Amino acid sequence: MATPSNKKTLMTLYSAPDCVFAHRVRFVLEEKAMEYQTIDVDLTQKPEDLTELNPYGEVPTLVDRELAIYDSMLIMEYLDERFPHPPLIPVDPISRAKVRVGMLRFERDWFEVLYRPGHSSKEIQQTKENLRTGLATLSSLFSQQRFLFGDELSIADAALAPLLWRLPALGVELPKGARATQDYMERIFNMESFKRSLTATEKALR
Repeated sequence: MATPSNKKTLMTLYSAPDCVFAHRVRFVLEEKAMEYQTIDVDLTQKPEDLTELNPYGEVPTLVDRELAIYDSMLIMEYLDERFPHPPLIPVDPISRAKVRVGMLRFERDWFEVLYRPGHSSKEIQQTKENLRTGLATLSSLFSQQRFLFGDELSIADAALAPLLWRLPALGVELPKGARATQDYMERIFNMESFKRSLTATEKALR
């Protein structure tokens, strides 16, 4: 695995303006108030240094001094451990496991079908309906607490938020009865860190 030059002091995020997975990482970086530089990648013409750092040539890829990390979930957890304030992962093992299981469910049930290749139009349409139903079901949870795992933002919220932002682009509209879920979404969208995480391309989605 290649490692970046020691001359780079700022963290560097290889991103793409419309990548839902890179958006997650930008949100966490902004919530942590970290200084970093972004390199926007055209995935049809991947830069050589990206393929040297990441054998899969994917975004997001985060470079922190001599370390290169890829996969949005791994990057978000790394950032929370390296920069623990504000904390986005619970301290106790049971709560941590619940958060991770929640993120795994989002990944397998929604993100994999909607944002990874190899799925039929029928699968995608069914996943959109499952997404609509699942978010509506969460309304009962959000009527009792502000975020997915309590009243503080967690890494699970950061993982899900970019998908929620893209609901109009996906053609997914929540039922009127899901008011608490709508409020949850607006709560995140109104956070200054989330606003700063948006690229010009993403701002145009709404």
